[in-house]
Amino acid sequence: MVEQSFWRDVPGPSARGARLFRPVASAVVRTAWRVRLHGYEMVPRRGPVILAANHTSILDGPLLYGAVRRPVHALTKREMFRGPLGWGLRAIGQIPIDRSCYDLRAVKDCLMVLSRGDVLAIYPEGTRGVGDFTVVRPGVAYLALVTGAPVVPVVGLGVRTSAASTSSLPRLRGNIDLVFGEPIETMPVSWPRRRHVVREHAAFIGEQLRKHVQYALEHTRRDLPPTVQPVP
Repeated sequence: MVEQSFWRDVPGPSARGARLFRPVASAVVRTAWRVRLHGYEMVPRRGPVILAANHTSILDGPLLYGAVRRPVHALTKREMFRGPLGWGLRAIGQIPIDRSCYDLRAVKDCLMVLSRGDVLAIYPEGTRGVGDFTVVRPGVAYLALVTGAPVVPVVGLGVRTSAASTSSLPRLRGNIDLVFGEPIETMPVSWPRRRHVVREHAAFIGEQLRKHVQYALEHTRRDLPPTVQPVP
């Protein structure tokens, strides 16, 4: 059972903002690049879902937000929420997270999104890099265990082609592939959840995500981007 009492004291990120701005983001993304979706039918048309995406570029968030045909709320590092950009991100329903600590408010926002039956995007690696899911943090497993929401693997290829920086963008009108995988189903586990249960499920999800990377590479005949120094 979903423990609504745990997060009902927060309003949650703006569902209306995420819904209204999505067509604009979609038009911008599809005008700038040729975005090819593979296995998109794996994304449920309704109900809560966690999109677990690899993280290689600063473009990952806008790309997923514009490509998915449902409003997406993505966990985004707190540093991005400064100045006018931060106001805009909040207005379209994105979720700031402080990665230096256990951010209870971010957790509550994520649970609120899923309890509403919406789409949550999360980058389990925790930072930008090669995007091979070598490291998968336990947050994705925790959210799935609390809510029972399916986890859909997503691999982006062609989102970054330069080894110079994860802030570099692909050339305009270049091909970008988003490969969606079979949902990883999770039976919700009531509180209290033992840490070892979360760790074990995180390890299982990580294994499935790494398998999906290999499938995506073979399916598209593309490679992961060059190695760069991970962004803190």
